[in-house]
Amino acid sequence: MNDIKKGIQYAFQTSNNMTLAMSGSGHTAMECAVFNIVEPGESVLVAINGIWGERVAEIAERMGMKLIIKIMPAHCFLEIHPYLLRPVLFFLTHGESSAGLVHPMDGVGDICHKYNCLLLVDSVASLGAAPILMDQQNIDILYTGSQKALNAPPGTAPVSFSERACHKMFNRKTKPVSYLLDMTHLSNYWGNDGKPERIYHHTGPVSGFFALRESLAIIAEMGLENSWSHHTEIAEYLWKGLEDLGLKLFIKDKDLRLPSVTTIAIPEGYDWKELLAYIMKHHRIEFTGGLGPSVGMVLRIGLMGYNCNKANAAMVLAALEDALKQCRKSKA
Repeated sequence: MNDIKKGIQYAFQTSNNMTLAMSGSGHTAMECAVFNIVEPGESVLVAINGIWGERVAEIAERMGMKLIIKIMPAHCFLEIHPYLLRPVLFFLTHGESSAGLVHPMDGVGDICHKYNCLLLVDSVASLGAAPILMDQQNIDILYTGSQKALNAPPGTAPVSFSERACHKMFNRKTKPVSYLLDMTHLSNYWGNDGKPERIYHHTGPVSGFFALRESLAIIAEMGLENSWSHHTEIAEYLWKGLEDLGLKLFIKDKDLRLPSVTTIAIPEGYDWKELLAYIMKHHRIEFTGGLGPSVGMVLRIGLMGYNCNKANAAMVLAALEDALKQCRKSKA
């Protein structure tokens, strides 16, 4: 567990003591952060650019929090000043996989701290594929999932809390609604509370923790910068190939494209479900359609971790080229 903590600290680029892995998916870490930081009646500001912001908004609403929703483009996060007067927490997704969008982070944490608001960031689809620097960018709570660019099986979720977040979290007037996700207990479970004895809290996914430990060691050996540049190189190869096929990328600004998940605007005249079914049947490659608000708008291609290589990108391009030729195009 100590090795995992050190590995997460490197991957997140943080020195936070309160760093651990949740027993569950990235969704578990998402709920853990909201449950522990915000108390009933307090306000949460949620930036929505896809399904994950929608999900956090629903979690906050279910808990009786005062919810402020702001739908904004990725380049406009520095315009959040008017909305930060009341919230204790601001949530945004760094890599929005439903849209294929990566959000610029520089300056956002500084603005949040100016208004005494904590910054919570989802990096499930982006960690290891796109740069994110927890301490340098003043992120208070950062979480990810094990199964994306970290390349481990699903079921564990790294998360880290800054000292500012810990002060808010451990000086609550009420207990968190979840016993399992109560950081008072989890901090002891992971040996982060300074107490000499760890008390049993729950049975963790032991095999998942061992796999996560190995995946963190691999990314440390490779180096974060090398991992980022590798994902970018393969993504750019894929993007060029898609454009050569006459397809349009959903995110027009190259700097805002998520390297790990590419979104293609559904080609005019085609049934996107027919395209996906053809590719699965004839090429044994699983593409997905949109997710949440992007359903019916995009095709999504995930190339991350071990699967992020030119051979796989070339297979994807060949499968798409074949599907575009073989699937019927409507005359409308």
